[in-house]
Amino acid sequence: MDSKTYTITLADGTVLDNLKLNGNNFISNTAINADIFNENCSPIIVSDGVNSETHNNMEFVQVTEQEPGKYWFVLRELSASELARIKMQSDIEYVAMMAGIEL
Repeated sequence: MDSKTYTITLADGTVLDNLKLNGNNFISNTAINADIFNENCSPIIVSDGVNSETHNNMEFVQVTEQEPGKYWFVLRELSASELARIKMQSDIEYVAMMAGIEL
């Protein structure tokens, strides 16, 4: 496990701090409600106190209480092909709506 402490700032300004990192799992000593990630993952800023990275296309994967009082959660970056698929689906739905076609 990484010895650094991380802070994550969600799109709406919500700050999750005092996080540890184990692989791609962030670990919090405070309960994490999955609902805070809904429509709130773009952008996300991850900081270790020295370096900050802005991620523009993140997705919440899961949160679990691995042991009492330790909440592990995972975020992942959407790939270029996933973003292209999402855009294409949105375009199809828009054209169908404009043409009065139900999908």
